[in-house]
Amino acid sequence: MRRLSELAGLVDVHALALLRATVGIVFVGFGVLKLFPSASPAEQLAVDAATKMTLGLVPETVLLLSLAALETAIGIGLIVGRRLLRPALVAFFLHMGGVFSTLVLLPDAMWQPHSPAPTMEGQYVVKNVVLVAVCLVVAANEWGRHPRPRRTAG
Repeated sequence: MRRLSELAGLVDVHALALLRATVGIVFVGFGVLKLFPSASPAEQLAVDAATKMTLGLVPETVLLLSLAALETAIGIGLIVGRRLLRPALVAFFLHMGGVFSTLVLLPDAMWQPHSPAPTMEGQYVVKNVVLVAVCLVVAANEWGRHPRPRRTAG
């Protein structure tokens, strides 16, 4: 029981770093997968949604490489923290806006016919609420407890 209490104390002390690192690892993993054709199960879904968002003006290869780079950069920023954390969090929340937009942009892929239940692809998108909750906690800590001094021009 004592060891369990020690472990709980250790997790408590490092909880935010643990949350940042785990979401960062997930993002690096999914981002890197998109660098390899057909390796990511979400590849086509991501390309279809991004194509709609860009009105088809950007080639699919460019979209996929951009998403891969963005997700990998977000993951690295979350893992490293420091000066990369705030830009990574901003990019994360903007990216999640795009991810959740698929629920509206691609209704046939996201929702079962004549049902409010999500398809497997829809479930893949909806589960991101957990990552959003984690990053909200990290962001609240980053912006709420540790304000950075403003630089003055001079």
